[in-house]
Amino acid sequence: MTLVAARDLSPVGIRVVTIAPGTILTPAYGKAGDQLEAYWGPQVPHPKRMGRPAEYAALVQHICENDYLNGEVIRLDGALRFPPK
Repeated sequence: MTLVAARDLSPVGIRVVTIAPGTILTPAYGKAGDQLEAYWGPQVPHPKRMGRPAEYAALVQHICENDYLNGEVIRLDGALRFPPK
């Protein structure tokens, strides 16, 4: 859907980029953050930790600054893939 939207909106100068985040340790987890980090962190292939909000923000900044980036889904997940339900 990202590529379709990017192609449809390109005539009016709009770029479309999707971020597919993995496990990002945010303040929303509150006190449970340490427990979640201990559980999910070791399961991430590399680096062996949950993602940080600053890493997500840095990717957003790069997307905004790079005019040639368009129609792409960027996974930000340390190569962790969740199994199907």
